[in-house]
Parts: sequence; C-alpha cells; structure tokens
Amino acid sequence: METILVTGSSGFIGYHLSKRLLTDGFYVLGLDNMNNYYDVSLKQARLQELQKYHNFQFHHLDLCNRQGVMALFASNTITKVVHLAAQAGVRYSLENPYAYIDSNIVGFINILEACRHYPVSHLVYASSSSVYGNNQKVPFSVTDNVDYPISLYAATKKANELMAYTYSHLYQIPTTGLRFFTVYGSWGRPDMAYFIFTKNILEGKPIKIFNYGNMKRDFTYIDDIIEGVVRVMNHIPQPSPHNPQQKAPYRLYNIGNNQPVALLDLVACLEKCLGIEAKKEFLPMQPGDVPITYADVDDLYQAVGFKPSTPLEKGIAEFVRWYRDFYNC
Repeated sequence: METILVTGSSGFIGYHLSKRLLTDGFYVLGLDNMNNYYDVSLKQARLQELQKYHNFQFHHLDLCNRQGVMALFASNTITKVVHLAAQAGVRYSLENPYAYIDSNIVGFINILEACRHYPVSHLVYASSSSVYGNNQKVPFSVTDNVDYPISLYAATKKANELMAYTYSHLYQIPTTGLRFFTVYGSWGRPDMAYFIFTKNILEGKPIKIFNYGNMKRDFTYIDDIIEGVVRVMNHIPQPSPHNPQQKAPYRLYNIGNNQPVALLDLVACLEKCLGIEAKKEFLPMQPGDVPITYADVDDLYQAVGFKPSTPLEKGIAEFVRWYRDFYNC
C-alpha cells in the first residue's frame, strides 16, 4: 500500500484530499499543528472524520520542528508528499507577518530537506493565485511575470515556487506547484468571504462588500480541486532537455474554474440558497486585495486531461446544506 504524506490534513483542502486518498486505498500520514488561526473545533471535527479510516495515521506536528519532520520521514516509507500546510490569508499577513515566515518559509524548507534526504517520487505543494498580484492580463497564465506580489502571503508562495525549483534542479526532486484559485465548499475555512457571508446572513448581521462590489473571483469548488490534485500527484514531472525552463523535474499549474464570478453574484447565490436577503455594507478595497482572479488552465488540461467545471450555484448549494447541518441552523 502506497504511503502518502498530506501536510495540513486537518485543514480544508487537506481534509478533503486525505479522505479521497483513503477511499482510494492509499495509506495516509496526516500532519497538522492544529493552530488556532480559525476555530480549532472545526479542525478537530475534520480529524475525527479521518480517524474513522484504518489506513490513516495522524501526527500532531509543527513543520517548524526540523527534527520532528526528519524523524517522521525516517520512520516511514513515504512515496509521495502533498504539502498543503501553510499560514493562509492575505489580510492576516498584514497583522502577523512572522506566522507566514515560520509556516510558509521555514516549514517548506524543512519539507524540501526531508524530501532530499529521504527521496520521494513526487512532491506536490500548494501555491496560490495571490502570486499574480495586480496582474493586468487575464486570464492569468503560469507564464506570466509574478515578480510583484502585493501581500506577504503572496511573496511567501512565490518563494515556495523558487525554493522548489532550486531543489528540483539541484537534487532532481520532482516537484509540482499548484496555484489554487479561491477554493470553496463544505468543511471550508471560516475566514473566507462566502463562509463569513453565510454566517452573518443567517445571524441577521450586515456583510462587508469590499471595493463596493467591483470584484470578481474564480471560485473553484473543492471537489474539482481534489480531482486536479490527485491527477497531478500521479503525473510526475520529467526533465525536458529541449526546454530551458524545464531542465529540472519541475512544473507549475493553475487550478481554477476558468470563469470569474462577480462578488455580488456570489451574494445573490447565497441569498437564494439561504432564502434570506443580505444586509450589505459597501466599503473600499482592502490593502493587499486584487479586483479579479481568473485562471488559464490550458496547461493543466493538456497535462492531466482535467479542468474544474462545477457551477457556482451547485457548489454553493452543497456548501449551504453542509453549513446548516454542521452548525444545526
């Protein structure tokens, strides 16, 4: 039975990926530090679901613990790593920058070093659409220049891509970075706009609409994200001597719905599913935010024959069903 390490296994994407891999018959080592960036009880509830599987083993470990990470690799025959653990959130990076350096830089170098000393067949890691910053060209392509991040979170994700390339080049570690675009769905993150909107609408509180609603996001349903990750995980990059940019076993892909949705359309969709009209408070753009995200997924489709396609209406309806059930409201 192949052993896959999933970091951030109690997180939103990590939970869904772990569950898919467990169902597919893999042995999953889950790693998470269970920090309190958002409601720990939600992380614990996800973990409890995963612990129902006999082929799941959980390690409560912080990736900044270099010795702990090395010991985990030394005591297990890990074949692939899907590294999803990170300090997420653009706005929080303005308040607590050190958390991003610890989790996203120190934590990532510890994973890379472990993969160097205990070789794996593939390291897949989470990047972010945030690396595109104020990119004016849409849709965003992995060939676009991303040298001008507008948040520390984005800068750490760009740094991860550079670090991964270096290790792929020096040590021939196959690495693939995935730039996720606004992932949403059941068991989601409470700091995300759609989650906050749902909570506030149900509680009769106003929702904050930034940039006066003039924003678009490439909302990508969690099931599509997981299908993409699984396919990429099994698509191990090879060096290409004919392409100077791909002499190392290194690739980058966007995973997005390829169909940006206006923020007010998201609100309308939530209002319809909840049967409640939202009280709206219109505000200017927040620092570090961008007006639009829009993924070019041609490279992903050519590589693994898949691109996200779940309509927002279907995904939000599923999320609202989960939310009402989980929070009994």
